[in-house]
Amino acid sequence: MSQPELPALPVTFRPTRTRAVLLTVGAAMFAVITAIALMLKTLSGGERVAFVFTALLLSGVLVLLSRPKVVADEGGVTVVNLTTKRRLEWAEIVRVNLRPGDAWVFLDLSDGTSLPALGIQPGVAKQQAIRDARALRDLAESRGTGTHGG
Repeated sequence: MSQPELPALPVTFRPTRTRAVLLTVGAAMFAVITAIALMLKTLSGGERVAFVFTALLLSGVLVLLSRPKVVADEGGVTVVNLTTKRRLEWAEIVRVNLRPGDAWVFLDLSDGTSLPALGIQPGVAKQQAIRDARALRDLAESRGTGTHGG
């Protein structure tokens, strides 16, 4: 059995299609709501500001949802989820899991916990997520204490 070809480091895994949709929808929604606020002549200045603030808030939520990524480099892995960022050494990753039905990859860690890695999710691009999960698994196995996992 030949050794799998490892991606060149550093490498970033992220749901690019999902990210593109979220950012596009966020920008379009902000533009439409702002345009409506400016076109409605019956709104007061405060109401217009409220419309724009609401558009900004909704767009901000979509930007936050587009944040997840997993960055692998020579020293380890950085997992960026919605509101958290965690740096892991390669030796801390015991297994990389993406089981059927999982919404994203889970990293089993040497301290006995599991860390969700939302940067690899099969929702819109299942085959890409499977390739990314395999690449991350192969990197973890070649650089750390990882064992072969789903």
